[in-house]
Amino acid sequence: VQLQASGGGLVQAGGSLRLSCAASGSIFNAMGWYRQAPGKERELVARISRSGSTNYADSVKGRFTISRDNAENTVYLQMNSLKPEDTAVYYCAADRVRNTLLAPNYWGQGTLVTVSS
Repeated sequence: VQLQASGGGLVQAGGSLRLSCAASGSIFNAMGWYRQAPGKERELVARISRSGSTNYADSVKGRFTISRDNAENTVYLQMNSLKPEDTAVYYCAADRVRNTLLAPNYWGQGTLVTVSS
């Protein structure tokens, strides 16, 4: 099983980025994104079930949109109106069995998102 994340980079505050995570080797129930800022704990940003139900951290509601393409086994995170406090390493995560993403079975490598003020 492999989760390959991409799409991070440097963007100015107010800008947008789109993260992608291509999964291979299994079919997943919940997929989503965590992030970890310097000196902070890893936090769940957004999660989407195979049926399309979603959850977001309060800090990103209204700015981030998670989606997935089940045929391509890929999950996306569209990030708009980015703020400097969104700066973090973003990790793709997936769970093969559960509908939640509280304890993912699988993790992708991180992709760095840096938002300049």
